[in-house]
Amino acid sequence: MRLVKTFIFTILLAASAFAQQNLHVGQAAPDFQAQSIDGKPVSLSQLQGKVVVLTFWSTKCQICHSEIPKLNQVVNRYKDKDVVFLALTMENEAKVNPYLQKNPFNYTILTNGFGVVLKYANMTKDGTINMGFPSYYLINKQGTIQLRAEGWDKSQDLDAQISKLLTE
Repeated sequence: MRLVKTFIFTILLAASAFAQQNLHVGQAAPDFQAQSIDGKPVSLSQLQGKVVVLTFWSTKCQICHSEIPKLNQVVNRYKDKDVVFLALTMENEAKVNPYLQKNPFNYTILTNGFGVVLKYANMTKDGTINMGFPSYYLINKQGTIQLRAEGWDKSQDLDAQISKLLTE
């Protein structure tokens, strides 16, 4: 039990040390490296020159479940454009794969993303992670956050903002 408490304390301490306190529109998006569910490496810095839609989600999130079909429609509209859609979850492949078989999600799926969540989530003063699911970050071609949103039905706003960024 003592080992578990020590582990939890260490995680909370690391979270408070490494997390961004308040990411805002107009700030540079924190770089990260992750692996897609199909084993390919993904790095935000390697996506410069493209518009990036970064969505944080969970298989347990009912809002996420209802948003996925709408988000898939947005992905389809920008299929041959310079837009990359990344869906990051803290869950592992064993949890995500069965979910995706029943609920196709046309984004590039990034699993085991706790470290990336720490970079993007707001943190309270006591070190608690403060991020709703789903959370959306729209990042322009230069790597700057252009939109940050959480919750229900953001697909129309994402669509409009993506379109705007592609014409700039």
